[in-house]
Amino acid sequence: MVDAMVDRWDGVRATRDPVRCREQLMAAGRTLFAVYGYARTSVEDLCVAAHVQLRDFYREFESREALLFDLYDEVAIGGMRATELELASEGIETCSTQERIRRLFDAYVRVVTRDPQAARVAFVEVLGVSRAMDEHLAMWRSVWVEFLTREAERAAERGHGTDGDLTVVVQVLTHSVDELLAHHGRRPRQVPRDWLTSELTRMSLAMMGLAPLPAPLPDRTA
Repeated sequence: MVDAMVDRWDGVRATRDPVRCREQLMAAGRTLFAVYGYARTSVEDLCVAAHVQLRDFYREFESREALLFDLYDEVAIGGMRATELELASEGIETCSTQERIRRLFDAYVRVVTRDPQAARVAFVEVLGVSRAMDEHLAMWRSVWVEFLTREAERAAERGHGTDGDLTVVVQVLTHSVDELLAHHGRRPRQVPRDWLTSELTRMSLAMMGLAPLPAPLPDRTA
């Protein structure tokens, strides 16, 4: 059954679809926050771009910042699901630790950078917004610290990388990931996706004390 609400706007009976309304506001937020910046975009601007009434905005979101939270989570959850899917993919348990790390970062980067506007919002526009947003980002960072710590411990158990407490190493790595993604969000053409995956893999291997992946052999068929 379609979840719809009936309103009366200027005496005209109109049907409002909450799902469509929310999608339009999310799309407007993605575009306006990325192009003009979160700080320079008002709720009224969002409503005009989304072709919705002001009251419709507040039916879907408590505030402009609540919309920003949801836009960030959309990217963050997508990235996490991509790595989880890669963990279940063929060959991930039998490949080298170096290749495993590269594959996980590649899966993550491909998803979180797929939409340049969404990436800018998630990795640039969320910075310095409020204490609540900073705490939300810290929560997500702790999720990734836990994930990467498990990967580092897995490598150590197989005799690869550094032994001992890896918490500090992984925390530094997580901050480095955030910084590189922010650079990509600001200048996607200068920080392309393939370079980002390669650099994140290189940094991770170095911090874990692992040898880098061998350079690909030159193509001699040409």
